[in-house]
Amino acid sequence: MKPGTESLIRLDRQYLWHPFTQMKGWCDPAYEPLVLVEGNGAILRDSEGREYIDGNSSIWTNVHGHRHPAITAAMKAQLDKVAHVSFLGTTNEPAIRLAEKLVNLLPPGDYSRVFFTDNGSTAIEVAVKMTLQYWQLIGRPEKNRFVAFDNAYHGDTVGAASLGGVSAFTQRFAPVHFAIDRVASTDALERLDANNVAAIIIEPLVQGAAGIRLWPEGTLRRLREWCDANDVLLILDEVLTGFGRTGKMFACQHDGVRADFLCLAKGLTGGYVPLAATLTNETIYSAFLGEYKDLKTLFYGHSFCGNPVGCAAALASLEVFESEQTLAHLQEKIKHLADLLLRVRHNAYVFDTRQVGFISGIEIRKPDGTPFEWTEQTGARICQRAREYGLLTRPVLDTLVFMPPYCITKTQMDAAFVALNQAILDICQGT
Repeated sequence: MKPGTESLIRLDRQYLWHPFTQMKGWCDPAYEPLVLVEGNGAILRDSEGREYIDGNSSIWTNVHGHRHPAITAAMKAQLDKVAHVSFLGTTNEPAIRLAEKLVNLLPPGDYSRVFFTDNGSTAIEVAVKMTLQYWQLIGRPEKNRFVAFDNAYHGDTVGAASLGGVSAFTQRFAPVHFAIDRVASTDALERLDANNVAAIIIEPLVQGAAGIRLWPEGTLRRLREWCDANDVLLILDEVLTGFGRTGKMFACQHDGVRADFLCLAKGLTGGYVPLAATLTNETIYSAFLGEYKDLKTLFYGHSFCGNPVGCAAALASLEVFESEQTLAHLQEKIKHLADLLLRVRHNAYVFDTRQVGFISGIEIRKPDGTPFEWTEQTGARICQRAREYGLLTRPVLDTLVFMPPYCITKTQMDAAFVALNQAILDICQGT
């Protein structure tokens, strides 16, 4: 190991606390953390000079690949003007242009207003608060409960986590979460008393943190119909699925469904810098209008709302979608991914593969179909071994996630699956 790498790892272990990470294992001398120093396209390079295929798009965020010249140039140009200005009491051109662009990406009339925040959790938080305040403002304060699904993940702030259904992430904080109505499927909606339901929230098409679990076809349409019939708002969490991940710009476009709140983050800036957006319609927005003394104002915001550098990156990313015809070119890669998933199923330890668009999961079990003990961390050890074969990704328990940037080549995809297949055999066969 180079002296510079060794020094950085020592300092990291001395001062940092990483997210979703058991730091005892991280600090074990037998484990070598990767210090990533450079990226180009679908390739990342570490401080030792080793290169890896980015099979996880950083953390499901990177869209066009690392160091895309158009996004980099847009950010640099904005930095040469001003890095940040308050969105409380002032505005800026990149935020204005981006709001207009986002609204016009979707069918006319579906959305008319954009509220910028910092990340996926806050995009959900503001939708929750807008929902509650909306019902109060129109004289329906009894509509104050939320419906969410088993195994859902909507973020880690208290409000967003209250909606989550992954117990490992939420159980320790349950005393401060608000009560919700949790359902396993849309069939359970008919048993709810909708009179006090304010909104229902769902990750459209696929639950990511649940292990790339796909919803049955027609789920979104059925949800929209139930909401319309029962005077309930629909919140779509497209933090993961937005900006091309499912093969269309937004997952809701597969079913032609309009939400009352559309929450976006991860790929919004191409995955370059933090930015989130919550889109809503004029009916919701108009309920908040009034005199100052009426206290209808939405008292919510963050220091970096509408950050001009982030908005400039997002505008550049959307321009790349158009200039490079990204979604059109992605369709062949989606088909190639389906072929690779079909082939890897011949591995005796692959129990199931799941795919929607350019999102995929490979579930690992014993050859007889029984799961490995979760404490064995089989998925994590497979991903660790895959590093040795030039692939970076992360599992959700024993489901290996493959979700690369859209710029990845078919040759790189083939190499990634060779790495995955061999890593599965190495770990599961104990070699």
